[in-house]
Amino acid sequence: MAERRQDLLGRLADISEEAIQRLADAPGADRALQALKGLGDRVDELQRRTKGFEELEKRLSALEKRVDGLSKPAGGARSGTRARAAKSTPPVKKP
Repeated sequence: MAERRQDLLGRLADISEEAIQRLADAPGADRALQALKGLGDRVDELQRRTKGFEELEKRLSALEKRVDGLSKPAGGARSGTRARAAKSTPPVKKP
């Protein structure tokens, strides 16, 4: 059984080597190989750029929350200060 498995793996290795040789000898293979190599570099660059976008998105979300907090209805803020002012005066005692 082990012998069959080694035979099968050996045949697969031989076939794959032949296929690689045929691809290397094919016209235009050099250009395709160069394009694949360049693709790796471009993917790395894209990954670096998107990492920067994630940080900017977090900062933008935080700023949007701050702006939303500052732009709440101005009337609500005034009534809150009046309510605090009314609470700060001691109640009048009746004799």
